[in-house]
Amino acid sequence: MNNQHTYNLKIIIVLLIISELIFWVVPLSIYYYLKEHEPSFRFEQNIFLYALFAIPVCTLIYLSYILWKNKSILKYARLEVLPAVSSKISSLKSLLKYLLFRIALFSVIVALANPQFGRGKKEIKVSGLDLVIALDISNSMLALDMSPQWNRLKLAKLAIEKLLQNLHGDRIGLVVFAGDAYTQLPITTDYAAARLFLSGITTDMMSSQGTAIGKAIETAMQSFNENEDTKKAIIIISDGENHEDDAITAANAAKEKNIIIHTIGMGSVKGAPIPIFDGDKKIGVKKDANGNTVITRLNENMLRDIAQAGSGKYIKANGNDLGLETLLNELKNMEKNTYNTEMYTDYQDTFSLFISLALICLIIHLLISEQTSQWFEKLAGI
Repeated sequence: MNNQHTYNLKIIIVLLIISELIFWVVPLSIYYYLKEHEPSFRFEQNIFLYALFAIPVCTLIYLSYILWKNKSILKYARLEVLPAVSSKISSLKSLLKYLLFRIALFSVIVALANPQFGRGKKEIKVSGLDLVIALDISNSMLALDMSPQWNRLKLAKLAIEKLLQNLHGDRIGLVVFAGDAYTQLPITTDYAAARLFLSGITTDMMSSQGTAIGKAIETAMQSFNENEDTKKAIIIISDGENHEDDAITAANAAKEKNIIIHTIGMGSVKGAPIPIFDGDKKIGVKKDANGNTVITRLNENMLRDIAQAGSGKYIKANGNDLGLETLLNELKNMEKNTYNTEMYTDYQDTFSLFISLALICLIIHLLISEQTSQWFEKLAGI
């Protein structure tokens, strides 16, 4: 029986599911289209977009409210006497009011994120260095001999993060290596992208174990544009253990191409066991074929020789000072080159459009009553 004095939950739920699908599919399709075909498109404040996940919560709250209201109405009056004590309710109008509220909320969130389109693009001159950081991700970098809370790799990533905060105009690339090496991030001035790629680096990324520093140097050299007369440097962050190839020869080759190599030693000479994890849980330590615990130690001599061959500086990191200040001084002393880059110099804000849409939806939301009207009844039969 169709009772117009309570909400029709079946129809409301079906229409909500359909609207929820439309709500997510359409905006996401538009977003990916703009990302693909409008390279100047961006959100000025991406962090506000996380608030969009609050909208499904609002939908659940709305459904809970409708269910509670139905129960409250039927609690105090039987269906037969409802026409005498309660006015007719339009489920369609109730749903429409909520959808208007949801569109308004969506528009306010997008407005806070502020979608922008680049209007002016020109070539500007920037002074800086070309840096490639080669990060050791072998299992020995999991040792806890520098800090009881953070392993060598975690500390190395923190050092790189701090380094990024102190770079201005320099281009940076990331190479990861263990028994092999590959480019994680090509040379770029996009420090946000560098942080994103850095956050995803783990020892699980490389199945081939070892410390192929020579291969890492060769891979880092390939990241540079040989046709550009820019000052270039490679920063190797490693414990230098289980060295597999001729890194000195690779460092000499880099020197011949005017590429300076600095090395940062992670770990202690005393060493520490290599922990084994099952997910986030430590289940033991690495042992050799005879059942003895494997101890990983910092190979300072190797890293010092590589830096010397590459006309750079060796820096030993420790728990309190990861060598950042010393490294920054070395980089500041290098002559800066001027290169050309294209940048968007002016962006057009579109937040006002979404604010206007939100206001229109809220005004209509306030003007609509949940009581039935003849044309709504004819339209939907609710």
